[in-house]
Amino acid sequence: MLVGLLYGFLFTRFGVPSFVITLAGLLGFLGLQLWVLGKTGSINIPFDSWIVQFAQQWFLPDWLSYVLVVLTVLVFAAQLVFIARRRTKAELTAISTTSIVARSVGLLVVLGVPTWYLNQARGVGLMFLLFLVLVVVMNFFLLRTRWGRAVYAIGGNVEAARRAGIKVKAVYLSVFMLCSTFAAVGGVLAAGRLAAANQGNGGGDTNLNAIAAAVIGGASLFGGRGSAYSALLGILVIQSISSGLTLMNLDSSIRYMITGAVLLLAVIVDSLSRRTRVSHGRA
Repeated sequence: MLVGLLYGFLFTRFGVPSFVITLAGLLGFLGLQLWVLGKTGSINIPFDSWIVQFAQQWFLPDWLSYVLVVLTVLVFAAQLVFIARRRTKAELTAISTTSIVARSVGLLVVLGVPTWYLNQARGVGLMFLLFLVLVVVMNFFLLRTRWGRAVYAIGGNVEAARRAGIKVKAVYLSVFMLCSTFAAVGGVLAAGRLAAANQGNGGGDTNLNAIAAAVIGGASLFGGRGSAYSALLGILVIQSISSGLTLMNLDSSIRYMITGAVLLLAVIVDSLSRRTRVSHGRA
């Protein structure tokens, strides 16, 4: 959080581009990482430590995983019903009951089938469950709170948001702090999954995938559009490409090229969509 606060301060106080700030931080904290790891370049984490157990060995009981799936679908359906009633009360077009049932059944299939498949082996890991909880919570805050609406407003038009009375600097600081905090949580979980921290952690295509996942999932590079589920969808696409090509025994170079092509296609679609919205006065 302190790292994000520092980034946000540099951005709001001196107007340094966020890309430059994060790039400088990447290099600086890479040096700090090498200093912490020392001459050996690696630190092993005991297998009996809670973080390794959480990342590798802790799984939900079968019955509890199915209960959570059902509860998730019920909450999702209840939310759709609540929104539909509010829109109907305001004399606006609302989603139909048939559509609510269809979406709920679709979500049940999307969650139930993978849960059933995972339960054939060890089950649903607690680390994966934590990830899903974070996605749902962040999506709620983005779409259902005043802070979330401010984030979208600033992403769409920062000057209009400022004139509307939104505290732009405070929102920027909060977003920078959230980004760095989630990055740290991801780093800790990754170290727990590998039971070690070494010079290779955070390297390779980690940064590429972090950016590509959001863009491929539908988050706009131009700001103002996207959701937490966008990143989840992007991750599923990238990992599907990676796993599929690995199963086909293709070289990693092919994976990079295909992922790059998918990323470029996603940006082109986003650009065309934005151009269409501008022409119709909906940008």
